Amino acid sequence: MIIPAIDLLDGQSVRLLKGDFNAVTKINLNPVAQAQEINRAGLSALHVVDLNGSKDGAARNFETILALRKEFVGFMEVGGGIRTLEQIETYYSAGIDRVILGSVALKNPVLVKEAVAKYGDFIAVGIDGDNGRVATEGWLDQSDVTFEALLDAMLTIGVKNFIVTDVARDGTLQGPNLSMLSELQHQFSKANIIASGGIAQVSDLADLRDIGIQDVIVGKALATGNIKLAELVEMED
Repeated sequence: MIIPAIDLLDGQSVRLLKGDFNAVTKINLNPVAQAQEINRAGLSALHVVDLNGSKDGAARNFETILALRKEFVGFMEVGGGIRTLEQIETYYSAGIDRVILGSVALKNPVLVKEAVAKYGDFIAVGIDGDNGRVATEGWLDQSDVTFEALLDAMLTIGVKNFIVTDVARDGTLQGPNLSMLSELQHQFSKANIIASGGIAQVSDLADLRDIGIQDVIVGKALATGNIKLAELVEMED
């Protein structure tokens, strides 16, 4: 899948630069209209992040997410501050197709194991960081845990889908970290590595496919016009 991204901050669609909450660019005051435009273009997948939630662990943009789910036709995944089984159940009951667990995967792997046992492939894990080390709490805290170590631990408990983001490239339009993504996909062949961060042009999507990455999240490049929605449709055909 090629999955356009909508990042929510205070109910609006925004983009951050390298995960910096002090470097915010407003994209659309009406995220629902943005999602409808994605649908009209012929795309049927959407990646949504509650940025407020990623900082404090509460679903601060839940009403907006519900509105997106009501209007968007197709696959919709949500991440950002999901740290309890109750939150997971709330999104499951709301008709979300997949939730992305981030900080909790590092800090409470037992909960992730329980969630996978109950919800199966509804659970994905986001692995975000810089220099090969995992960041948590909305990228505000840097750990000493490597991407490989966390991915291996999550695979062991049954997670199959991993959204991998090189924070240093996120929002920069510098291109994806092909070497890192290639190494992870090669080392963990049973994992579905979903690339996120740095996508700048259509050729980046082809490069990712060449290294075995099938699913890609596109955010900043759509906002700037570097990539058009119609081009993403062509890439999926």
